[in-house]
Amino acid sequence: MDVVVVYKVDRLSRSLLDFAKVMERFNAAGCLLRLGDAELHHRRTPMGRLTLNMLMSFAEFEREMISERTRDKVAAARRKGKWTGGRAPLGYDVKDKRLVVNEYEAVVVREAFELYLQHQQASVVSRLLNETGRRTKRYEAQSGATRAARKWTTQDVLRLLRSPLYAGFVPYGDETHPGEHPAIVDRSTFQRVQDMLEGRGPGLQYHGRNPDYVLRGLLRCGLCGEAMTPGSTRKGTREYRYYRCVTRDKKGKEGCRASPIPAAALEDFVVARLREVSVGEGFAAQVHARLTARLEEKHKALRAERAQLPKDLAKRAGESAKWVDSLSKLEGPARRIVEEKLTAAEEEFAGMKKRLAEVERALDAMEGEKLEAAWVARALADFDAVWDALTAANRGRLLQALVGRVVVDEETDRVDVHLAHAGEPATPGRKEVAA
Repeated sequence: MDVVVVYKVDRLSRSLLDFAKVMERFNAAGCLLRLGDAELHHRRTPMGRLTLNMLMSFAEFEREMISERTRDKVAAARRKGKWTGGRAPLGYDVKDKRLVVNEYEAVVVREAFELYLQHQQASVVSRLLNETGRRTKRYEAQSGATRAARKWTTQDVLRLLRSPLYAGFVPYGDETHPGEHPAIVDRSTFQRVQDMLEGRGPGLQYHGRNPDYVLRGLLRCGLCGEAMTPGSTRKGTREYRYYRCVTRDKKGKEGCRASPIPAAALEDFVVARLREVSVGEGFAAQVHARLTARLEEKHKALRAERAQLPKDLAKRAGESAKWVDSLSKLEGPARRIVEEKLTAAEEEFAGMKKRLAEVERALDAMEGEKLEAAWVARALADFDAVWDALTAANRGRLLQALVGRVVVDEETDRVDVHLAHAGEPATPGRKEVAA
């Protein structure tokens, strides 16, 4: 009879499911298992099978506890801003378990961020990097094998742009914490890139899959009040662009009677209205003043929140410490109540820390938002000349800053254009809807 000998049961397996499959194979082959000096006739007695299953349950429990302690250790290190291992990203090397800047590679990282701020398309950034001979990082494995540097792809660029490591942060799950390592790009630049990637911002960013639809996100159906979304059809080699009501898309004519509106005619009308209002004396200065005032108001609120959050954090930490001290003196229901309060306080504390990091990032991004507001004012001051020279993406970016909404009412054949930063929503012009 064949016998398998193991020193301890966890040397065979630490998964109860895997162990059950192994034992099934042993049973089918008529094989015995010897654990150290004890021969366990698992095939012959219920007691032997029970003993083995209990041993495997403890082995699996031990494995899970080790994994949990490891995760907790990594989480604690990340929250302290430490590098916890793995391959160093482009722009950094690892020395003495810390990230240090590789100045040669850091040039490529900064170039990628600058190119994205200029072109706002990751595919364009990857193409330009490849055209200049830039390559990804070359890795060396412990086995001595190497992964050669290669050409950039769009996904490579997106991973680089979204990594908070380059702004001096260490990520852990959905959290980010100030890191021990030096930043390669300043935090305001990093935040501006994140806003562009996610389409966020105070109406100053433009984000869309097709930049030709410069009114994306601004249009409302005058019949049902819902948004209008871009669409297109193709006949032969020619593409026809239009905007359509989302209610009609979902529910048909019964939901809304609005027909698709030709995109080019609607966009030309909105631009014509902006040309008219931009001629007005001081209009560009008025828009810039209102944008700046809004940003200053936002900045003031963020500064106040940043000043208050550390005080709230200290208060919650003190409350948690008192509850921890009282736990040793309580039993039964009273202890469970305190444990629940302690858990809630810790969750609130973690939420406050996360919010503080968000406020810091928003404050770092304020300078970039002020520059954006200045760009909008300059473009509006010479709208006729600037508009014709802008790319489709920058045209959308400018309209997002200037226009609050555009309401298309097919029933009255009207288009109302409402400005975003001219005090109360205004209607600079109306026109029949193009068929």
